[in-house]
Amino acid sequence: MIELEGVPELVDPVMVAAFEGWNDAGDAASTAVAHLDKEWKGEVFAALDAEDYYDFQVNRPTVFIEDGVRKVTWPMTRLSVVRVGGDKPRDLVLVRGIEPSMRWRSFCNELLGFAHELGVELVVVLGALLGDTPHTRPVPISGTTSDADLARRMDLEETKYEGPTGIVGILQEACAHAGVPAVSLWAAVPHYVSQPPNPKATLALLNRLEDLIGVRVPLGELPEDARAWQVGVDQLAAEDTEVAEYVQSLEEARDTAELPEASGEAIAREFERYLRRRDGGGPGGHATADGGEGPAGTPFLRDNPSGRTRPPKPPKAGGEDEESSED
Repeated sequence: MIELEGVPELVDPVMVAAFEGWNDAGDAASTAVAHLDKEWKGEVFAALDAEDYYDFQVNRPTVFIEDGVRKVTWPMTRLSVVRVGGDKPRDLVLVRGIEPSMRWRSFCNELLGFAHELGVELVVVLGALLGDTPHTRPVPISGTTSDADLARRMDLEETKYEGPTGIVGILQEACAHAGVPAVSLWAAVPHYVSQPPNPKATLALLNRLEDLIGVRVPLGELPEDARAWQVGVDQLAAEDTEVAEYVQSLEEARDTAELPEASGEAIAREFERYLRRRDGGGPGGHATADGGEGPAGTPFLRDNPSGRTRPPKPPKAGGEDEESSED
């Protein structure tokens, strides 16, 4: 039995979760939840026992010295709660940690136990995968759910993905089996510049989350960081003509694919978003170009473990394995 002493009764709570690792290209998703926790001064009320879920040879603890005392920080998943003010206040339960190494079903059941005790009405899991998307265009965000009714009500895609999955997919399915409404938001990160951080993708996820759950997110320096990131990648790409040509080909493919979206519903959606932000004012202002939505089914590549900070050469034909996004 989970006992949550000291946690007040929550108002229309939504659980927002992200996990470092396979489903977190460019650290975009975990950074988004960390931003929410920082801006709204989240209060940690629970942590899942690291001993139960992590292989410490994979996710090693770290040693540090504080006030002359040697201490150890263990890999962990923490839960915090934040109160979002405004005309319609509501609470967010933030879940941030590392993708567990083992016992995924028990891990998800424990999170769902907290969700049940806190009266969570919706679970939103954030993820990011590498894709064939140019850094010069708005970050594609795919919103998916396995609940057909929820997909219609919230204008989301009903997931059709089949293949390997991470903790994001497992948690969403666990929610579905438990009768808890759950949504996944995925950001497509350019595969040729995979080194974290990626503030542009983080910003796009937060913009989409804001629209989804009806809260205004204080963005702080994220819009400026996103612009600086794009300028930096522009400069790196310009140093190599092959990379520049490759980016141009991605731009042309993206623009052609989105041509039917250049009017009608897409314009109306962006105009409505602009009006909401203008009327709301305050610290939740946005750089709207960074929050664009892309077409469903964007192809994604495997995460790049090389940790390179400079765009690599474009992949040769037939020389790169692809995998579909986990929609």
